[in-house]
Amino acid sequence: MAKKTEILLETGTNELEILEFHIDEQTPAGPVPCHFGVNVAKVMQVIESPRLTHPESATHASFLGVIPLRDHILPVIDLAVWLGLDKAAHDQEVVIVTEFSQAVTGFLVSGVTEIHRVGWPEVIPPSKALGRVDTASIVGLVEREGRFIQLLDLEYILADLDPACSTRAWSTSAHAEARYSALVADDSATIRTMLQNNLEAAGFEVLMANNGSEAMDKLQEVKNAAHDSGKPVTDFLDVLISDIEMPLMDGFTLTKSVKNDPVLKTLPVILYSSIITDELRHKGESVGADAQVAKPDLDQMARTAITLISGAGVVGS
Repeated sequence: MAKKTEILLETGTNELEILEFHIDEQTPAGPVPCHFGVNVAKVMQVIESPRLTHPESATHASFLGVIPLRDHILPVIDLAVWLGLDKAAHDQEVVIVTEFSQAVTGFLVSGVTEIHRVGWPEVIPPSKALGRVDTASIVGLVEREGRFIQLLDLEYILADLDPACSTRAWSTSAHAEARYSALVADDSATIRTMLQNNLEAAGFEVLMANNGSEAMDKLQEVKNAAHDSGKPVTDFLDVLISDIEMPLMDGFTLTKSVKNDPVLKTLPVILYSSIITDELRHKGESVGADAQVAKPDLDQMARTAITLISGAGVVGS
């Protein structure tokens, strides 16, 4: 598999590439494949199943143990167990090795299908009518050749396996000296709640958007209010904080739209994602992001925003 820096598409095209895989669910009529997808940028490689068995001492039924891989010792999760699917086991199972949020994790699945290039506007909201999988773990659905591919929220899954990480993401000791306002765009209700708690604890007024397209609509309202009053946009909103991976419009495209707008371009923008790494930060820089935060460091969001708004110094990217 190619390196992540080669896989990522040109920044701001509102596209991503997904790795489609399947879990074969056992039914009275025989195995039936359930189709899922993850962002290719989060995938290190795909390996043969090490044939682990669930240890009795494991804290979660989906945990299969750990394996060595290069310089990592990584946990392996039986994704079917976590999703509540009765998997039909076979000899060709594989482990998708992922790297995001500064963690390397393996997910056991029945097999890998192919890679698709997808436009975020193609991603539709998850439907409760499709399958038995909890929609909280599904970012959206993509239709390909008559089948629906369910895009998994891997961060949600890991947060469920390690609830303490959610608590860490709300906490902050920062506090704004003025009453700042922030618009947060994220398709995950879990992350929106964590960021709202973090920012409100620091004294922010917080507006929420479920994706980049909805955020752009709210920014247009701010732009209109600024125009009608003859005041700058920053009198109405102090900072835009956006996830990168979102249906309809991703964070890169949202940032690019803001920075190319003659009125909105003065608005500070913070991008965050589980796929922000040292070698990928140039993606956010290329669309004009003023700061970037990796998802494990969401507890630093309020402090980063305050530093950026107040001009107290250069924000570390």
